[in-house]
Amino acid sequence: MNQLLIVGTVAFDSIETPDERANKILGGAATHISISASLFNINSAIISIVGGDFPRKYLEIFKNRNIDISSLKIEKKGKTFYWEGKYAKNMNQRDTLKTEVNVLANFDPVVPKNFTSPNVLVLGNLDPKIQLKVMSQIIKSPTITILDTMNFWMDNTMENLKKIISKVDLICINDEEVKQLTGLNSLGEGARKILDMGPNYVIVKKGEYGSMLIDQFNTFECPAFPIKRVKDPTGAGDSFAGGLAGYLTKVNLCSFDEIKKAIIYGTAAASFSVEGFGIDGVEKINFSDIINRVDFINKLL
Repeated sequence: MNQLLIVGTVAFDSIETPDERANKILGGAATHISISASLFNINSAIISIVGGDFPRKYLEIFKNRNIDISSLKIEKKGKTFYWEGKYAKNMNQRDTLKTEVNVLANFDPVVPKNFTSPNVLVLGNLDPKIQLKVMSQIIKSPTITILDTMNFWMDNTMENLKKIISKVDLICINDEEVKQLTGLNSLGEGARKILDMGPNYVIVKKGEYGSMLIDQFNTFECPAFPIKRVKDPTGAGDSFAGGLAGYLTKVNLCSFDEIKKAIIYGTAAASFSVEGFGIDGVEKINFSDIINRVDFINKLL
């Protein structure tokens, strides 16, 4: 069975929306990516760290989905990464109220011995220094390496960020981050400037307006799935990455046409994510639910 390796945060999130609030629920990039990807019946593993305050019931969620957590380090005397955010009425804008890095501050990632040659590697949103350490432990180049990042790393560690960008095949980045990274207002021009940094493909996430895939010769635009009510957008981008990576791991291919298909699966996964708090939206579904929304999105193209 094909392998997917994921590095990213496993965290506690407290989320406030105009209608509801959820306190200290399971979150983090690696969490959302792995739960979403697990729908594709693949072998996956996560590399992350949590504190002694991390409940066993959350560990069981990963185990029940056949997600290898042998490299999810538990620092018994430490506290788990914590993020607290509040969404505006339009649900498109959010303010970070609190970030507690905790055990993540001194995290030294170790790739599981049986995942040193994965088919797909996802470098979830983390310090580029950690992402580089993971890549250095990979023995055989994956079919595709996918990078997610954010404006914080552009502000604070641009040199290492450029290093990791130069080593990956595909980068997922939102529209504002494209502009910040390149200094260009045109998403198309900005994406092509990022291609010059090393990746073969750029996916620009545009929220409710869908996403765009660009390589040196082609462009593909995918609409978002129409959602009646967005409950919690927090894990949408990571669930998108999980669906994308899950599909690409399943087929073990990375052509432009296969990434187009993968984006549609990622879009379907993200649409379920926003319908519940934390992982609730994705945890309750199965692969046939994803297929139904993939079919709907294909009719929109």
